[in-house]
Amino acid sequence: MKKSRNRIVLLAVVVAVAALVWFGRGRIHFNWHVFVEQLQLADWKRIAVATALIWLGLGVRAIRWALFMKPTRRVRSTTVLGSQVIGFTCVALFGRLADLVRPYLVSRRTTTPLASQIAVYTVERMFDMGSVALIFSTVLLFAPDRHTLPRPDLINRAALGGLIVTLGLAFFAMLARLAGRSFAGAARRLLGAVSPKLGEAVSEKILAFRDGLNAIGSLRDFVVAVALSLGMWGMIAGAYLETTRAFTASPELAGMTLSRCMLLMAASMGSSIIQLPVIGWFTQIALTGAAMEAFLHVAPEPALGCAAVLLIVTFMSIIPAGLVWARFEHVSLKKISEESEHAGEELAHHSAPAQEVQAG
Repeated sequence: MKKSRNRIVLLAVVVAVAALVWFGRGRIHFNWHVFVEQLQLADWKRIAVATALIWLGLGVRAIRWALFMKPTRRVRSTTVLGSQVIGFTCVALFGRLADLVRPYLVSRRTTTPLASQIAVYTVERMFDMGSVALIFSTVLLFAPDRHTLPRPDLINRAALGGLIVTLGLAFFAMLARLAGRSFAGAARRLLGAVSPKLGEAVSEKILAFRDGLNAIGSLRDFVVAVALSLGMWGMIAGAYLETTRAFTASPELAGMTLSRCMLLMAASMGSSIIQLPVIGWFTQIALTGAAMEAFLHVAPEPALGCAAVLLIVTFMSIIPAGLVWARFEHVSLKKISEESEHAGEELAHHSAPAQEVQAG
């Protein structure tokens, strides 16, 4: 059933892309000779630096994952590094459905419960979102060239809103961590007056969130995790900046500023949220290139070339290492992706009755 649904979604995307190409075939004037020339004139040393930053960020991610595991089991960052590399390789090849490969592999390698590693994964995502929002908002609010951005008033309001939301989430996390049970009880009583089911559901979510935050063992670990997260996303932003500036034949890309790069990162990350196998590569390139043209006024040829290289650097450059690592660890990428998906479904299925009993 699931495979049939995935095929229908994939077919719908292919038809949509084909229709878009057919519709724009006479409206978009694209010069393939200029496109190839842009790639030839690119500074590949900068692209190599950008790739190194992405790889270094994976190492930092492994260190952070090991830090989050301290309350349950102390492991070296090198123990979970292979799981990170193989996991992101599976996501690049098979799409977002393979997101659970990393916690599944870590669980299997360290003989820890899968639920504990999914909790680590949840906290990891929370720190990622908070770090990205903080970096984006700070740069867009205080960058010297922020007034030259498209719709600076709208961007300023969005950045300020993002900063307020980030601080609000930080306060919520602190409250859940220090007084999660009392907070959940208050939410149950308050929302239960409107809808008992809603109050119970929100209460359960708060308690689950608190359990995930137990991955942070101490205030010191929290500070270290914040520093690692900000450093890692700073490396990713640096990779975007180096890649765009590598296109020296395009004045708009060669003179890329950090604030404009933030807009590009937002567009690129937004286009990768729903990542389908293989076809998602081309949709992400198309959407990122379109964002460069619309917001940064980049010509179509360098925009497409830069978008393609960005995808390779930030998303696909890990594939060769992942394939080699999987070979040494005797892991089938396709099989491990399916196993992790099934394990996640079984865990969710078994936890649902337990929550109902607890609620009763």
